[in-house]
Amino acid sequence: MDFNYTDTQLQIAEMIKDFAAKHIRPEMMEWDEKQIFPKDLFHKMGELGLMGVLVPTEYGGSGLGYFEYVTVVSEIAKVCGSIGLSVAAHNSLCTGHIQYFGNEEQKKKYLPKLATGEWVGAWGLTEANTGSDAGNMRCTAVKDGDHWVLNGTKNWITHGISGDVAVVLARTGEPRAKNNATTFIVERGTPGFAAGKKENKLGMRASETAEMIFDNCRISDAQRMGEVGDGFHQAMKVLDGGRISIAALALGIAKGAYEASIKYAKERHQFDQPIANFQAIAFKLADMATKIEAAELLIYQASDMKNRGEKMTKEAAMAKYYASEICVQISTDAVQIFGGYGYTKDFPVEKFYRDSKLCTIGEGTSEIQKMVISREVLK
Repeated sequence: MDFNYTDTQLQIAEMIKDFAAKHIRPEMMEWDEKQIFPKDLFHKMGELGLMGVLVPTEYGGSGLGYFEYVTVVSEIAKVCGSIGLSVAAHNSLCTGHIQYFGNEEQKKKYLPKLATGEWVGAWGLTEANTGSDAGNMRCTAVKDGDHWVLNGTKNWITHGISGDVAVVLARTGEPRAKNNATTFIVERGTPGFAAGKKENKLGMRASETAEMIFDNCRISDAQRMGEVGDGFHQAMKVLDGGRISIAALALGIAKGAYEASIKYAKERHQFDQPIANFQAIAFKLADMATKIEAAELLIYQASDMKNRGEKMTKEAAMAKYYASEICVQISTDAVQIFGGYGYTKDFPVEKFYRDSKLCTIGEGTSEIQKMVISREVLK
């Protein structure tokens, strides 16, 4: 495996750096304070190919692989975790699910709008009482002739209010029965499909998180994706790629906190010298650098396997688990290095600190990742 960034990755990183300087950094604290989801920004990112990174060019996407995708998510997250999270959710969950499991008609209908950023996508699996216990979901879909009727609520959904289209998993069998869930594509504006409560969050505040409510929502069977009962199997495949997304998000936040810490440690003077000269600070920076390198290697191992079409359930879970945990550790140490200034919103690390925690929870908690890893190693 070649450990050097490709020319494409370097070009992507430079493009995002320039874009973020103009369109993200000047506004991101206001978005964070007021919990504004800047939907227009995502239309702009669509014009740059950042909303369909993995989508084949025939459907309007960039046609790139997971190395480039990791670069996109991590480079955005180095500036703002919220925007990185929304880009990741749009690309790997909603868009990715349709790309991998939609039929040709569904791909032609939805992928061009999602890949170009004309539409923003949502993905609905989680419910209030069934987070990790997805087999017991209460949102149901009942067949009625050539249609399905959806009833129930999805929670913690990225773009639950602003998403133009949602991929939704609903129970079509008995609770906890095998193959009891089916996937549907539901467009915003469909009667019976409404947005609910928007969550007031600790971090990732500019990435919209909200309920999606289905009240006798009637959709055509043409909106069903894959076979009846195949939804959970599809979701697990999608989440394998989603774990790389969150790992890349965590990597970007960790790098942002680390780079800010390096800069501050060289500039901040105490006892007539930069605090970087003190071993207590230097050792924190050494630990940060080592953890980032290790996380990046795990992420690119999983990405390489994904690119080659190999099973990478264990590797993706390892990458997500480790990257998200070290992201929290690094952002915590960054606040410590900044001292009192790190606790204020005038410096960047307090936001990295708040944003980091979501990475250990979203798309499978650290505990779930350890379950996945342990099952794989004990087979």
